[in-house]
Amino acid sequence: MKSKKPKLKKLPTLKTDEAAEHFIATADLTKYDLSGMMPVRFEFMPKTERINMRLPEDLLNSVKDRAAREGVPYQRFIRLTLERAVTAPKRSKVKAG
Repeated sequence: MKSKKPKLKKLPTLKTDEAAEHFIATADLTKYDLSGMMPVRFEFMPKTERINMRLPEDLLNSVKDRAAREGVPYQRFIRLTLERAVTAPKRSKVKAG
């Protein structure tokens, strides 16, 4: 006979940082459904360098749309995409045309 898993509670909507801090400090998070949580990356390194590039309008619009779907500003999305590309495990080389 299988034991039933206890039903997890839905996370409450917290309107202030103070309310969130109090909830995290006092709640037993094992009783809440955290399956919808997404990892958050905090940026600590200062951004001191700039680049300028020209992109086709369609590509820039696609980047902006994707960034909006992920809930980040498009320039941060571009930076995160570049960071992922240079920190990803090495793949086979692609020849430039």
